[in-house]
Amino acid sequence: MTRRRLVVEADGGSRGNPGPAGWGALVRDARTGHVLAERAGYLGVATNNVAEYSGLIAGLEAARAIDPEALVEVRMDSRLVVEQMSGRWQVKHADMRRLVEQARAVLPPDQVTYTWVERAKNARADALANQAMDTRAGVERDHPAAADAPASLVEADSGAARTTAELGPHPRPPARQRRPSGAYVRFDDEEPLTVVLLRHGETEMTASKAYSGSSVPGPGLTARGRTQAAQAADLVYRVGREVWPDVPRPSQVVASPMVRTRQTAEAVGRRLGLPVTVDAAFAEADFGAWEGLTGDEIEVGWPGALERWHREADFAAPGGESMVDVGARVRAGLERLVAEGVDRTVVVVSHSVAIRAAVGVTLGVPTAAWGSVRVAPASVTIVRWWADGAREVAVVGMPTDV
Repeated sequence: MTRRRLVVEADGGSRGNPGPAGWGALVRDARTGHVLAERAGYLGVATNNVAEYSGLIAGLEAARAIDPEALVEVRMDSRLVVEQMSGRWQVKHADMRRLVEQARAVLPPDQVTYTWVERAKNARADALANQAMDTRAGVERDHPAAADAPASLVEADSGAARTTAELGPHPRPPARQRRPSGAYVRFDDEEPLTVVLLRHGETEMTASKAYSGSSVPGPGLTARGRTQAAQAADLVYRVGREVWPDVPRPSQVVASPMVRTRQTAEAVGRRLGLPVTVDAAFAEADFGAWEGLTGDEIEVGWPGALERWHREADFAAPGGESMVDVGARVRAGLERLVAEGVDRTVVVVSHSVAIRAAVGVTLGVPTAAWGSVRVAPASVTIVRWWADGAREVAVVGMPTDV
């Protein structure tokens, strides 16, 4: 009887070496490429080597749980681990010897082979390790339904350690499945640009309800905000798969220049295996003299001005921007994305006012109505723009912890 073949992809990292460390691992079916299990864990303060071996051990244990008789190929971008586990390099450090022995004890050595791959070809395990470091929490996901799927249904990103750039555009469901019920009605097959607008995770100013604009780069994410960013990255990864399967999978990640948006976008980029580009068109409103103040504090200093700013299109914050200013640059940013190509999905990590502006511009409603759109931290809003100017709003303010 032919023995099953599995592939383990594993990685680990330390931010400081030693420093806060985490590991990630996943198991694929070697025939179909489908991911059968994902694992990640946070180690506290540890070295890169300890994190890499921890990922290897977890990956082997996950493979053993799937099929203890399977032949397993381990793919890692750590030359040290691959050479030591293959027996070609000596293991001098006592702590490392213990980890090597622990790894070898998971499965009989004659069932396991080791292959070194470039870092770019180990992106999904790396993303899991970074998710563990970002959230300081573990991941344990199993996908048993994928085990019996035919090879013709393999996900595009499930090939033998291939990068997103090498794969090209992700395959899509047939055209008859693309148009969801209730979507913008067209009588042709033209496809739009889908923009997934993701608000950044929580900051200290988000929690205090202070106005945090684009005139200063900070603040950064809180611990809760980092967790929200990791959860958002997981949801965005599912776009074009089991979540909104009628749209293309994300192929580009764009962030506003602010620290909080770039940190959130980096979590998304790691999960998708995509680089992050920065576009100031999607920055938050410039609140000028109101920067860092709460609504009550603004009312004391400028009675009635905050309400005027929300209601009157061209009323600017003192030394800052008006709603029409924000709408104009957000519109220009979206138009540039459309000009760069439709029939694709772009993730834009932005801010509450800018995302409200994107919704308002898409619908063509007055700026006074933009404040009626709720955009919570780390929530997802989706707008779709066609090359001929048609537009729709598909989702507004969906939480990402689903």
